[in-house]
Amino acid sequence: MKIEKYLVNEKKKLDLYKVPTSYNGKLEKEEVKEVLIPENIEKIGKYQEKLYAENNRALLIVLQAMDAAGKDSLIKNIMTGVNPQGTKVVSFKKPSENELDHDYLWRINRELPGRGEIGIFNRSHYEDVLVSRVHNLVLDQPFPKNLVTKDIWDKRFDEINNFEEYLSNNGIKIVKFFLHVSKDEQKQRLMERIENPEKNWKFASSDITERKYFDDYMKAYEDMLVKTSTKVAPWYIVPADRKWFSRYLVSEVILEKLKEMDPKFPELSKNELEGLDKWKIILEES
Repeated sequence: MKIEKYLVNEKKKLDLYKVPTSYNGKLEKEEVKEVLIPENIEKIGKYQEKLYAENNRALLIVLQAMDAAGKDSLIKNIMTGVNPQGTKVVSFKKPSENELDHDYLWRINRELPGRGEIGIFNRSHYEDVLVSRVHNLVLDQPFPKNLVTKDIWDKRFDEINNFEEYLSNNGIKIVKFFLHVSKDEQKQRLMERIENPEKNWKFASSDITERKYFDDYMKAYEDMLVKTSTKVAPWYIVPADRKWFSRYLVSEVILEKLKEMDPKFPELSKNELEGLDKWKIILEES
Protein backbone atom coordinates (compact mmCIF):
# COMPACT_ATOMS: atom_id res chain seq x y z
CA MET A 1 0.00 0.00 0.00
CA LYS A 2 1.20 3.51 -0.83
CA ILE A 3 0.69 5.16 2.54
CA GLU A 4 2.17 8.41 1.23
CA LYS A 5 -1.08 9.28 -0.55
CA TYR A 6 -2.75 9.66 2.85
CA LEU A 7 -0.02 11.88 4.27
CA VAL A 8 -0.87 15.53 4.91
CA ASN A 9 1.50 17.82 3.09
CA GLU A 10 2.87 20.49 5.40
CA LYS A 11 1.45 23.98 4.77
CA LYS A 12 -0.56 22.83 1.74
CA LYS A 13 -4.15 24.07 1.50
CA LEU A 14 -6.71 21.43 2.44
CA ASP A 15 -10.44 20.97 1.83
CA LEU A 16 -11.66 17.97 3.82
CA TYR A 17 -14.93 17.84 1.90
CA LYS A 18 -12.85 16.94 -1.16
CA VAL A 19 -10.91 14.21 0.68
CA PRO A 20 -12.53 10.74 0.45
CA THR A 21 -14.02 9.30 3.62
CA SER A 22 -14.40 5.84 2.11
CA TYR A 23 -12.22 3.34 0.28
CA ASN A 24 -13.12 2.24 -3.24
CA GLY A 25 -10.00 0.45 -4.39
CA LYS A 26 -9.15 -3.13 -5.32
CA LEU A 27 -8.65 -4.53 -1.82
CA GLU A 28 -11.29 -7.03 -0.71
CA LYS A 29 -12.80 -6.78 2.76
CA GLU A 30 -12.41 -10.46 3.64
CA GLU A 31 -8.76 -10.63 2.52
CA VAL A 32 -7.94 -7.53 4.55
CA LYS A 33 -9.74 -8.73 7.69
CA GLU A 34 -8.63 -12.37 7.57
CA VAL A 35 -5.12 -12.12 6.11
CA LEU A 36 -3.55 -8.67 5.79
CA ILE A 37 -4.51 -7.17 9.16
CA PRO A 38 -3.57 -10.32 11.14
CA GLU A 39 -0.20 -10.39 9.36
CA ASN A 40 0.43 -6.77 10.30
CA ILE A 41 -0.67 -7.34 13.89
CA GLU A 42 1.82 -10.20 14.22
CA LYS A 43 4.65 -8.08 12.78
CA ILE A 44 3.79 -5.12 15.02
CA GLY A 45 3.93 -7.44 18.03
CA LYS A 46 7.41 -8.64 17.10
CA TYR A 47 8.70 -5.10 16.66
CA GLN A 48 7.14 -4.07 19.95
CA GLU A 49 8.94 -6.88 21.75
CA LYS A 50 12.26 -5.55 20.43
CA LEU A 51 11.32 -1.95 21.27
CA TYR A 52 10.47 -2.97 24.83
CA ALA A 53 13.69 -4.94 25.24
CA GLU A 54 15.81 -2.16 23.74
CA ASN A 55 14.29 0.32 26.22
CA ASN A 56 15.67 3.60 24.89
CA ARG A 57 13.01 4.87 22.46
CA ALA A 58 9.22 5.09 22.30
CA LEU A 59 6.47 5.34 19.70
CA LEU A 60 3.55 7.71 20.25
CA ILE A 61 0.37 7.16 18.21
CA VAL A 62 -2.12 10.03 18.21
CA LEU A 63 -5.75 9.47 17.17
CA GLN A 64 -8.14 12.35 16.49
CA ALA A 65 -11.59 12.19 14.95
CA MET A 66 -15.19 13.24 15.12
CA ASP A 67 -17.47 11.21 17.38
CA ALA A 68 -18.20 7.64 16.22
CA ALA A 69 -15.31 7.55 13.77
CA GLY A 70 -14.05 4.27 15.23
CA LYS A 71 -11.08 5.21 17.42
CA ASP A 72 -11.89 2.78 20.25
CA SER A 73 -12.53 -0.23 18.03
CA LEU A 74 -9.44 0.54 15.96
CA ILE A 75 -7.24 0.46 19.06
CA LYS A 76 -8.88 -2.76 20.22
CA ASN A 77 -8.47 -4.39 16.82
CA ILE A 78 -4.94 -3.60 15.68
CA MET A 79 -3.22 -3.61 19.07
CA THR A 80 -4.34 -7.13 20.00
CA GLY A 81 -0.91 -8.56 19.26
CA VAL A 82 1.16 -6.31 21.51
CA ASN A 83 2.28 -6.99 25.06
CA PRO A 84 0.17 -4.86 27.46
CA GLN A 85 3.28 -4.49 29.62
CA GLY A 86 4.86 -2.32 26.93
CA THR A 87 1.76 -0.46 25.82
CA LYS A 88 0.03 2.57 27.27
CA VAL A 89 -3.39 3.80 26.09
CA VAL A 90 -4.68 7.14 27.34
CA SER A 91 -8.10 8.65 26.58
CA PHE A 92 -8.25 12.40 27.05
CA LYS A 93 -11.69 13.63 28.02
CA LYS A 94 -12.97 17.01 29.20
CA PRO A 95 -10.23 18.61 31.34
CA SER A 96 -10.70 18.46 35.11
CA GLU A 97 -10.48 21.55 37.29
CA ASN A 98 -6.99 20.51 38.32
CA GLU A 99 -5.92 20.12 34.69
CA LEU A 100 -7.36 23.51 33.79
CA ASP A 101 -5.23 25.05 36.53
CA HIS A 102 -2.17 24.14 34.44
CA ASP A 103 -1.03 24.83 30.90
CA TYR A 104 -2.84 22.77 28.25
CA LEU A 105 0.18 20.51 27.60
CA TRP A 106 0.60 19.65 31.29
CA ARG A 107 -1.78 16.70 31.32
CA ILE A 108 -0.33 15.47 28.03
CA ASN A 109 3.23 15.52 29.31
CA ARG A 110 2.25 13.38 32.31
CA GLU A 111 0.92 10.59 30.05
CA LEU A 112 3.74 10.29 27.53
CA PRO A 113 4.99 6.74 26.92
CA GLY A 114 8.17 5.67 28.70
CA ARG A 115 11.21 4.34 26.90
CA GLY A 116 10.44 0.98 25.34
CA GLU A 117 6.71 1.66 25.18
CA ILE A 118 4.11 2.24 22.50
CA GLY A 119 1.80 5.02 23.66
CA ILE A 120 -1.64 5.60 22.16
CA PHE A 121 -3.52 8.86 22.68
CA ASN A 122 -7.26 8.52 22.12
CA ARG A 123 -7.77 12.25 21.56
CA SER A 124 -4.87 14.39 22.66
CA HIS A 125 -3.36 17.85 23.00
CA TYR A 126 -5.11 18.67 19.72
CA GLU A 127 -8.40 18.98 21.58
CA ASP A 128 -7.08 22.38 22.66
CA VAL A 129 -7.01 23.64 19.08
CA LEU A 130 -10.23 21.88 18.05
CA VAL A 131 -12.96 21.76 20.70
CA SER A 132 -11.53 24.80 22.45
CA ARG A 133 -11.51 26.66 19.13
CA VAL A 134 -14.96 25.66 17.91
CA HIS A 135 -16.57 26.58 21.25
CA ASN A 136 -14.11 29.32 22.20
CA LEU A 137 -13.61 27.64 25.57
CA VAL A 138 -10.58 29.71 26.49
CA LEU A 139 -12.96 32.54 27.42
CA ASP A 140 -14.57 30.37 30.11
CA GLN A 141 -11.37 28.77 31.39
CA PRO A 142 -8.95 30.14 34.00
CA PHE A 143 -6.78 31.56 31.24
CA PRO A 144 -5.47 35.17 30.97
CA LYS A 145 -8.01 36.97 28.80
CA ASN A 146 -5.39 39.36 27.42
CA LEU A 147 -3.75 36.31 25.80
CA VAL A 148 -6.91 35.39 23.87
CA THR A 149 -5.85 37.15 20.70
CA LYS A 150 -6.70 36.61 17.03
CA ASP A 151 -3.53 34.61 16.54
CA ILE A 152 -3.94 32.37 19.60
CA TRP A 153 -4.49 29.24 17.49
CA ASP A 154 -1.46 29.85 15.30
CA LYS A 155 0.59 30.36 18.47
CA ARG A 156 -0.68 27.04 19.80
CA PHE A 157 0.19 25.32 16.53
CA ASP A 158 3.75 26.62 16.92
CA GLU A 159 3.84 25.49 20.56
CA ILE A 160 2.63 22.01 19.64
CA ASN A 161 5.12 21.72 16.79
CA ASN A 162 7.93 22.73 19.13
CA PHE A 163 6.69 20.28 21.78
CA GLU A 164 6.59 17.40 19.31
CA GLU A 165 10.03 18.27 17.96
CA TYR A 166 11.30 18.23 21.55
CA LEU A 167 9.79 14.76 22.03
CA SER A 168 11.39 13.58 18.80
CA ASN A 169 14.76 14.91 19.96
CA ASN A 170 14.33 12.80 23.09
CA GLY A 171 13.69 9.54 21.29
CA ILE A 172 9.89 9.55 20.97
CA LYS A 173 8.74 8.89 17.41
CA ILE A 174 5.31 10.38 16.69
CA VAL A 175 2.68 9.44 14.13
CA LYS A 176 -0.77 11.03 14.01
CA PHE A 177 -4.03 9.84 12.45
CA PHE A 178 -7.20 11.77 11.65
CA LEU A 179 -10.03 9.27 11.13
CA HIS A 180 -12.07 11.00 8.45
CA VAL A 181 -15.71 9.94 8.72
CA SER A 182 -18.56 11.41 6.68
CA LYS A 183 -21.48 13.12 8.36
CA ASP A 184 -23.89 10.53 6.93
CA GLU A 185 -21.84 7.60 8.22
CA GLN A 186 -21.52 9.26 11.60
CA LYS A 187 -25.31 9.60 11.72
CA GLN A 188 -25.77 5.87 11.05
CA ARG A 189 -23.31 4.88 13.76
CA LEU A 190 -24.86 7.22 16.32
CA MET A 191 -28.30 5.89 15.41
CA GLU A 192 -27.04 2.35 16.03
CA ARG A 193 -25.95 3.38 19.52
CA ILE A 194 -29.54 4.43 20.19
CA GLU A 195 -31.29 1.47 18.57
CA ASN A 196 -28.95 -1.37 19.60
CA PRO A 197 -29.28 -2.11 23.36
CA GLU A 198 -25.78 -3.60 23.42
CA LYS A 199 -24.38 -0.27 22.22
CA ASN A 200 -26.51 2.03 24.38
CA TRP A 201 -23.60 2.43 26.78
CA LYS A 202 -21.66 4.25 24.06
CA PHE A 203 -24.35 6.85 23.60
CA ALA A 204 -23.86 10.42 24.82
CA SER A 205 -26.28 13.23 24.07
CA SER A 206 -23.32 15.52 23.42
CA ASP A 207 -22.48 13.41 20.36
CA ILE A 208 -25.77 14.53 18.83
CA THR A 209 -25.59 18.18 19.82
CA GLU A 210 -22.04 18.46 18.47
CA ARG A 211 -23.22 17.49 14.98
CA LYS A 212 -24.53 21.01 14.35
CA TYR A 213 -20.91 22.17 14.55
CA PHE A 214 -19.71 19.63 11.98
CA ASP A 215 -18.70 22.27 9.41
CA ASP A 216 -16.90 24.31 12.07
CA TYR A 217 -14.96 21.23 13.11
CA MET A 218 -13.97 20.49 9.52
CA LYS A 219 -12.54 24.01 9.17
CA ALA A 220 -10.68 23.66 12.47
CA TYR A 221 -9.30 20.28 11.39
CA GLU A 222 -8.20 21.64 8.00
CA ASP A 223 -6.22 24.43 9.63
CA MET A 224 -4.75 22.15 12.27
CA LEU A 225 -3.73 19.37 9.89
CA VAL A 226 -1.77 21.53 7.45
CA LYS A 227 -0.09 23.56 10.18
CA THR A 228 0.98 20.68 12.44
CA SER A 229 1.90 17.95 9.96
CA THR A 230 5.69 17.94 10.11
CA LYS A 231 8.54 15.60 9.21
CA VAL A 232 8.96 14.53 12.84
CA ALA A 233 5.22 14.26 13.56
CA PRO A 234 3.22 13.68 10.36
CA TRP A 235 -0.56 13.54 10.03
CA TYR A 236 -2.32 10.86 7.98
CA ILE A 237 -5.93 11.31 6.88
CA VAL A 238 -7.57 7.90 7.17
CA PRO A 239 -10.83 7.24 5.27
CA ALA A 240 -13.00 5.94 8.12
CA ASP A 241 -16.38 5.08 6.62
CA ARG A 242 -15.22 1.49 6.19
CA LYS A 243 -13.69 0.34 9.45
CA TRP A 244 -11.91 -2.64 7.94
CA PHE A 245 -9.95 -0.34 5.66
CA SER A 246 -9.15 2.31 8.27
CA ARG A 247 -7.77 -0.41 10.56
CA TYR A 248 -5.65 -1.82 7.78
CA LEU A 249 -4.25 1.57 6.75
CA VAL A 250 -3.37 2.51 10.33
CA SER A 251 -1.69 -0.87 10.87
CA GLU A 252 0.33 -0.35 7.68
CA VAL A 253 1.55 3.07 8.81
CA ILE A 254 2.39 1.89 12.35
CA LEU A 255 4.31 -1.05 10.92
CA GLU A 256 6.21 1.27 8.59
CA LYS A 257 7.17 3.57 11.48
CA LEU A 258 8.41 0.62 13.54
CA LYS A 259 10.47 -0.58 10.58
CA GLU A 260 12.03 2.88 10.36
CA MET A 261 12.88 2.74 14.07
CA ASP A 262 14.33 -0.77 13.59
CA PRO A 263 14.64 -1.66 17.30
CA LYS A 264 17.12 -4.38 18.27
CA PHE A 265 17.33 -6.86 21.10
CA PRO A 266 20.14 -5.80 23.46
CA GLU A 267 23.35 -7.82 23.24
CA LEU A 268 24.97 -9.32 26.30
CA SER A 269 28.33 -7.95 27.34
CA LYS A 270 31.44 -9.88 26.35
CA ASN A 271 31.86 -11.16 29.91
CA GLU A 272 28.26 -12.36 30.08
CA LEU A 273 28.56 -14.14 26.72
CA GLU A 274 31.78 -15.86 27.75
CA GLY A 275 30.13 -17.04 30.96
CA LEU A 276 27.05 -18.63 29.38
CA ASP A 277 28.57 -22.10 29.16
CA LYS A 278 29.59 -21.96 32.81
CA TRP A 279 26.15 -20.91 33.97
CA LYS A 280 24.54 -23.57 31.77
CA ILE A 281 26.57 -26.27 33.56
CA ILE A 282 25.72 -24.85 36.98
CA LEU A 283 22.04 -24.75 36.07
CA GLU A 284 22.06 -28.33 34.78
CA GLU A 285 23.68 -29.57 38.00
CA SER A 286 21.34 -27.67 40.33
